[in-house]
Amino acid sequence: MRKNITSGAKWEDIVGYCRAVRVGNIIEVAGTAASENGKTVAPNDPYQQSIFIFNTIKKALEDAGANLEDVVRTRMYVTDISKWEEVGKAHGEFFKNIKPVTTMVEVSGLINEDMVVEIEATAILETNE
Repeated sequence: MRKNITSGAKWEDIVGYCRAVRVGNIIEVAGTAASENGKTVAPNDPYQQSIFIFNTIKKALEDAGANLEDVVRTRMYVTDISKWEEVGKAHGEFFKNIKPVTTMVEVSGLINEDMVVEIEATAILETNE
């Protein structure tokens, strides 16, 4: 059984995606940037953008019947790898005790110039609820 979790963003219908998809006990959360009402949250601030993103991911997981403890992988895309500690600090605030596997890579750009980080997550529930 497939469940699509939408954020309500207008881009979901235009591009053809949703915030998260749950199939059985697996939940994939799409690349999530710090955007609200079409505007970048905390422009050019990797730490604050990451906090916003992790809260968005947390809500998507909850809407899918999961929580942060179910996350097994995160992927972080940053536009300036020299700022990795700011993104890493935010990651640690959410995942210090969970410790999913993770990847952080530098990319040449994101959809808006003032977006400096985008994050994906994968969660697996222990049972097929």
